[in-house]
Amino acid sequence: MSLLLLLFDLLGTFVFALSGGTLAVRYRLDVFGVLVLSCAAAVSGGLARDVLIGAQPPAALADWRYLAVAMLAGVVTFYRHQAIERMRNPVQVFDGAGLALFAVLGTSKALDYGLSPFAATLLGMLSGIGGGVARDVLVARIPVVLKAELYAVAALAGGGVVALADVFDLPRTPAMAVGALVCFGLRYMAIRHGWHLPAAHLPDDRG
Repeated sequence: MSLLLLLFDLLGTFVFALSGGTLAVRYRLDVFGVLVLSCAAAVSGGLARDVLIGAQPPAALADWRYLAVAMLAGVVTFYRHQAIERMRNPVQVFDGAGLALFAVLGTSKALDYGLSPFAATLLGMLSGIGGGVARDVLVARIPVVLKAELYAVAALAGGGVVALADVFDLPRTPAMAVGALVCFGLRYMAIRHGWHLPAAHLPDDRG
């Protein structure tokens, strides 16, 4: 992995861990619980991706820096959560940033392992949503990806940009930057303006 990709991967790990740590503080977990949620949010998606593409051992376990960065974010959130909470909707903003970074990095890594562009896009989505699902499940909250907000769709869009660039032999790095911006932009607009997919309704909901 090039130094630039490693830095982006660690950045994605950090921001996802911040989202996990912030949610843990909101649920009044102790310091151990904050660290567990930070690590779960940061590495679960990458672990699932690496297992599926046969990257053994998974990067999050083979390289100590991933868990170290995740725990650092957890400690920062535990002791400085008030400063983080002053930011607008911090959990969703950090989660959106992590989603974007992991979606494009996951797609890129899957392409490097010989997967088709379509399969790589799906693996990129898994990389992006896996951590958020694990984080939400651990606090018994319905995962955001299962709700009507643009979440998995945003990850698919971001990863799709990288996959299309590979199909047309376009430079990978600019495509990853554009894909990350597309993913984060969709997620941010969904948060800010309530963009969402159609949701299921029971007959009683209209009464």
